[in-house]
Amino acid sequence: MPTPSNRGAMMPESPIRKLVPLANKAKAKGLTVYHLNIGQPDIKTPQVGLDALQAIDRDILEYSPSEGIRSFREKLVDYYKSFKIDVCVDDIIITTGGSEAVLFAFLACLDPGDEIIVPEPAYANYTAFAISAGAVIKPLLCTIETGFALPPVSEFEKLITPKTKAIMICNPNNPTGYLYTQQEMNQIRDLVKKYDLYLFSDEVYREFCYTGAPYISACHLKGIEQNVVLVDSVSKRYSECGIRIGALITKNAQIRQDVMKFCQARLSPPLLGQIVAEASLDASKDYMLTVYNEYVERRKFLIDAINRIPGCYTPIPMGAFYTVAKLPIDDADKFCAWLLDEFEYEGQTVMIAPASGFYTTPDVGKNEVRMAYVISKEELAKAMIVLQKALEVYPGRRL
Repeated sequence: MPTPSNRGAMMPESPIRKLVPLANKAKAKGLTVYHLNIGQPDIKTPQVGLDALQAIDRDILEYSPSEGIRSFREKLVDYYKSFKIDVCVDDIIITTGGSEAVLFAFLACLDPGDEIIVPEPAYANYTAFAISAGAVIKPLLCTIETGFALPPVSEFEKLITPKTKAIMICNPNNPTGYLYTQQEMNQIRDLVKKYDLYLFSDEVYREFCYTGAPYISACHLKGIEQNVVLVDSVSKRYSECGIRIGALITKNAQIRQDVMKFCQARLSPPLLGQIVAEASLDASKDYMLTVYNEYVERRKFLIDAINRIPGCYTPIPMGAFYTVAKLPIDDADKFCAWLLDEFEYEGQTVMIAPASGFYTTPDVGKNEVRMAYVISKEELAKAMIVLQKALEVYPGRRL
């Protein structure tokens, strides 16, 4: 039998999805499973997007242009202007979700063996995309004790080698909800300039910033315009994860030219998804404000509830809709599986993601989990009761 590839063997399992079979098994037994494991909001998609989907009346569902439908990209220019991000239509390439934007950025900018500095914990698929491109993640450890703030510049510089080509950030952050400050973004800018690096910036959660300070995009940083590649998506903004529409944005013409080769090889981004996403840009301010306020309420409820459980701690996230919490357990992977496979409380259990999958540094995050506050406060309340009851009887509890 042929030998499978080393690349396939190296590819990590998703910490978010790998427990799905156990969740399905729990549901088959009749249990209610509260899903805090995945960033799939229960918020309704904007009605204008749903209306556009229902109004599609075409005889042919044709390929769209490889770079995306022009009218959609033109509307995106105005959307970015509302965040003081100055781009033109040709700077924007539509992708099959934000994930494809990250992958194409890596493929276009990095050669096998090139290194990317990534503050962690980080979105687990960055590692998967780096492996796909033959690149190497060099983790920069951020800790729950500091609220996941960036370490000093000196810690960055310890990681820089002749193979270092890029820094990758997610702002606001998945999985921690951390929001980079102006000082931290300036620190990253100065490193990018000093060592002539690419800056890949995943900003899909920009609508969800819970601080009075202004939102800082990588595209706001002066002097590194040609180094920045912005990653975006409508999945979280409009609760449209399933239409698979994202964007890669850069002023660097060479990067765009090379990314387009990969876009042409995959032919086109989803036609129907672009129609829905373009219409959703007309979502009302009331819709966006209602969604924002709902996440603010859920965040406060979840953080308060976690920190009231004996032995648990989570910092206050200032963005996105996630938090990483430290629990009094021996091993988060075992605990998350145990919740689904062996535990129930009044016919209920909870699904959360072990944080170890968001680190590449060995043996870090063993007692941490990521929770997504993407279900109602009523369900969050029930989930927290289940979690507290589970921690009281978990065999691997650590005080």
